[in-house]
Amino acid sequence: MIKENSPIAIFGLGHMGLPTAALLAKSGLKVVGVDINKETVEMVNSGQSPIMEPGLEAMVKKAVENGCLSATTDTLSAVGAVNVIMIIVPTPVDDDKKSDLSAVISASKSISAGLKKDDLVIIESTVPPGTCENLVIPLLEKSGLKAGADFKVAYTPERALPNNTLYEMTHNARVIGGVDSESTQMAVSLYHRITEGEIIMVQDLVTAEMVKLMENTYRDTNIALANELALVCDTLGVDAIEAIQAANHHPRVNIHTPGPGVGGHCLSIDPYFLVEIARERGLETPLIQASRKVNEDMPGEVVRIIQKALEGEGKTISGSKIGVLGAAYKGNVADARETPAKPLIEELISKNADVLVNDPYVSPEIIRSWGAQIVGLETALESDVVVLVTDHDLYRNIKPEMIKNRLLVCTRPILDRETFQKEGVIFKGVGRS
Repeated sequence: MIKENSPIAIFGLGHMGLPTAALLAKSGLKVVGVDINKETVEMVNSGQSPIMEPGLEAMVKKAVENGCLSATTDTLSAVGAVNVIMIIVPTPVDDDKKSDLSAVISASKSISAGLKKDDLVIIESTVPPGTCENLVIPLLEKSGLKAGADFKVAYTPERALPNNTLYEMTHNARVIGGVDSESTQMAVSLYHRITEGEIIMVQDLVTAEMVKLMENTYRDTNIALANELALVCDTLGVDAIEAIQAANHHPRVNIHTPGPGVGGHCLSIDPYFLVEIARERGLETPLIQASRKVNEDMPGEVVRIIQKALEGEGKTISGSKIGVLGAAYKGNVADARETPAKPLIEELISKNADVLVNDPYVSPEIIRSWGAQIVGLETALESDVVVLVTDHDLYRNIKPEMIKNRLLVCTRPILDRETFQKEGVIFKGVGRS
């Protein structure tokens, strides 16, 4: 079991790695974060968080001041000084929708160079099933040590939402599988230090890897169903939000909420890991692939709604000012990874629209890289058509009289259609046209 003073190295100080490091340091363990980004390392060592997450910076600051948390780019010294090593690095997909495990490979090679007998390696990065057994362990065993016999390996998927990460990490259920039962138990003893949630032990590494992908593929597929139902409702003049809410009163129905598409680092990526691993085994996954296509096509469907709304006012997308509210993939966060706002904005610009974006959270550099202008909320609301893409709380306070040209496309159910229509606003949206 993990001793009270067992030091830990965490490879990756991103959205999941840094909160994990801070929580473990708070529990009294000495933690060194390893990252290739020198600026990230410098910020952490000065007690700052490079990630916007409620409560995280204060926790990082305190842990650094107490001498429990530090950061470095020196992988070898970090591995040599600890008994537990965690891999929490990004795993995106490439242009062909195949997993990019380069960061996992790099981390595993670095760990192998300094791995010691009785060390425990824990992988949290989301990966295709079989990655730990077929990729990570062989790389670690280049150290000359044998997994299970000489060192331990466990896998536990990170599961947390931006803006609520610390709470979810300490309260959500935690799934853990290991290369053997001792690996699993060692990991369980570690996570008991930082979570009040249930810890679920599964029989092996690949089962634990599969659980995370099942969770996010379920959600992605459910959202795709909601989006497709919304498109059908659009052709019938039915308010999809009202219909879905009514349908969900059935005790065995839980249809998710339609919207402009699916973003973030998990839902829009993880299903492709299953598609990839299935194909390697000669199996197609038509439902998963169709769901991904529905959700990836939604920004284009929103463009269609915008075009139809403008045509109803005798205008076209070309030459119109289009005010886009929100660039983040979800409300009240600065995370724009895989956001549906990006393809939406880029398609509007390709159609010669003048796109004005308001988002108080997302970095202006990111938005400008898409070719859009950054404006204040009032300016965005003066556009020919206002398109609400992200459900930031501040947008819930928009009143009908603030929509200067009386044309609103609302892709998130945070504004009341009836209220706006009563005041003369033409209110369109996903499943609400």
